[in-house]
Amino acid sequence: MGSFSNLRKNYEFSTLAKSDVDLDPIQQFDRWFKQAVDAKLPEPNTMTLATVDECGRPNARIILIKGVDIQGFTFFTNYQSCKGLELAHNPYATLLFYWIELERQVRIQGRVSKTTNAESDTYFASRSVGSRIGAWASKQSSMLYNRAELEAREVHFTAQFGNNPPRPPHWGGYRLTPNIMEFWQGRPSRMHDRIQYLRNPDNTWKIVRLSP
Repeated sequence: MGSFSNLRKNYEFSTLAKSDVDLDPIQQFDRWFKQAVDAKLPEPNTMTLATVDECGRPNARIILIKGVDIQGFTFFTNYQSCKGLELAHNPYATLLFYWIELERQVRIQGRVSKTTNAESDTYFASRSVGSRIGAWASKQSSMLYNRAELEAREVHFTAQFGNNPPRPPHWGGYRLTPNIMEFWQGRPSRMHDRIQYLRNPDNTWKIVRLSP
């Protein structure tokens, strides 16, 4: 077994003060996201989605964010997947962005709801043909006997739909509407900067500093 206890990094890239951040956490996220894109980070749109199952056990996976606006954070998936079933049971989740090169994390907690059919149709139509066929071929999170079974389903739906597969009824978007957002900037000696936004009943935001 390798040694983990000696793996350390002293974070020195930047600082974060309450006076630095936007009054709106969505605007602050947009600022940091653009900086991640400008820094040419690999796939800055990747995030961890954490949900819980019916027994309250946590589950997490890496997915891609597909939209951010004043309503929240949008992603797309199979509604019958593990995460889809968990969100149907408990429509609350946490998102986590980690931009290691900038020594930054953004954690977002809130309620999740499905996007409209029109939104799901529009995004689905923008995907490659292969990805659209894949949405039909994959019974996401279910057991496969072997790879050939999946590839046979791909061949079947390609023959059925050709180059114009419609959106499957079991596939679409979710939007997480945040009520808590935290911006984490790594600092030396583990004395990190943590700025948290808490949504008020009138939809304004309270901004506080947290201990590292």
